[in-house]
Amino acid sequence: MTVAATIPIAPHTLDQMMPMHLLLDGDARISHAGPTLIKVFGRPLAGRSAFSLFELRRPRVVRSMDDVRAMGDAKVYLRLKDGSGTTMVGAVAVLPGGAQVLMNLSFGYSVVDAVARYRLAGSDFAPTDLTVEMLYLMEAKTAAMETTTQLAHRLHDEKAEAQVEAMTDGLTGLQNRRAFDIGLGRHIARGGVFSLMHIDLDFFKAVNDTQGHAAGDAVLREVAAVLTDETRGTDMVARIGGDEFVILFGRLVDGDMLHSIATRIIARLERPIPFAGRECRISASIGIARSTDHDHVTAERILSDADLALYMSKDRGRGCPTMFRPEFRRGSQPG
Repeated sequence: MTVAATIPIAPHTLDQMMPMHLLLDGDARISHAGPTLIKVFGRPLAGRSAFSLFELRRPRVVRSMDDVRAMGDAKVYLRLKDGSGTTMVGAVAVLPGGAQVLMNLSFGYSVVDAVARYRLAGSDFAPTDLTVEMLYLMEAKTAAMETTTQLAHRLHDEKAEAQVEAMTDGLTGLQNRRAFDIGLGRHIARGGVFSLMHIDLDFFKAVNDTQGHAAGDAVLREVAAVLTDETRGTDMVARIGGDEFVILFGRLVDGDMLHSIATRIIARLERPIPFAGRECRISASIGIARSTDHDHVTAERILSDADLALYMSKDRGRGCPTMFRPEFRRGSQPG
């Protein structure tokens, strides 16, 4: 017996079997939404961009529907952009032909809070959804005791998750200044050799001024992707300011190799970045400092070295890397 390659399913059938589903077109706009999601948002969703309703938390580097299609059938973690912080889990499937993507969502561990927050009932979930059974069990005393244990586990998970988020830059998904300071302190405490690359974007203000902050955000996300791509998994990449980034290289102090990495980064960042039918153009100036330049390295000293080297790159005309040399510090002293 053969099975048809495709099985047509009417929207009302999807609504019944997957009341928390979304059908997305090639522009990430919602062509159909399940009734429970419409109830959660309190308004029709057809025609809305999925990226305007949900924050994709994992995988983080997804900026377009092409990235979604490249994932294939995958699991994603989302957060609602409704001010509640509600997290969701989703299964994504590219439909035959590749023109549409089906996303089936659930509340996961946040279902208890979600049921209360959005005034949901058993009828808002699929008949086979275990959530329905859990809702009934919660009404019983014995189930309430089990729920207390589940809540404790959930709070533990959320606490761990919150700690991770406290170390993460929300726009780019990179580590933030707090995480960088902790990582730098650990490298110094261990006493191993390391180097620091301070990256400042050139002409980024012009992008914001002429094309708007949405274009600027898109540029920053692209910069994050480039820096992640050009570094090792053991390196720390962090965004420490508006258009400032740092890379912490453990056990790497070879000057030629560091210069080569910096040159590649600048070359990639100088490629036009498309946004809304236009091109955003930036460059980067980079200052490099190494722990081996000091008998006793401190965070303040190596950060100052990288800043001085970055200043030299700016002074040389931007768009270039500079390795710190001790004479930079002597030249910076008031005479």
